[in-house]
Amino acid sequence: MRIRSPERGDALIIVDVQKDFLPGGPLAVREGDAVIPPLNEAIRAFSEAGLPILATRDWHPPDHCSFVEQGGLWPSHCVARTEGAAFADALQLPASTAVVSKAVDSDAEAYSAFARTGLAARLSKEGMERVFVGGLATDYCVLHTVLDACRERLDVIVLEDAVRAVGAESGDGARAIGRMREAGAGFVVTRAALRGG
Repeated sequence: MRIRSPERGDALIIVDVQKDFLPGGPLAVREGDAVIPPLNEAIRAFSEAGLPILATRDWHPPDHCSFVEQGGLWPSHCVARTEGAAFADALQLPASTAVVSKAVDSDAEAYSAFARTGLAARLSKEGMERVFVGGLATDYCVLHTVLDACRERLDVIVLEDAVRAVGAESGDGARAIGRMREAGAGFVVTRAALRGG
């Protein structure tokens, strides 16, 4: 698909590129660190253009309901104020990056960056109409963030080389991509997105 290069009214949303989701972490996404170089390209382009950059993060309490110890699906990960919850060292986020913390309540899962964060209202107030999305993981937090962005009637462009899936079950990543396409999201490689392609 051909798209316009980033311009006024666009924002970059970087989803959960945190240490616990990278290789070696307790909830590692296979090849999760491969999203960092294309995301850094996008960060540079948006920063140079003076466009908003938002970075989401899981920011769990120690007893979060998603953890196995609490009857959830996942090992303990991204506990607030721990090293594992920090953004990847190689991710070149500027000081102006707006951080969006999610899943902060013990009793509520929140895969989407729009869940209980006020993000929709913030984007609307700032006049954002289109979002470029990349990060981790394709089949969970990227998926739900993109679906909610589409529900908010935002134009959504997924940076297809800047996402990777958990793949708990075979085909989860492909199914997630299918759901995002059906919702209206476009997919393009980062370099093409930045130059308009």
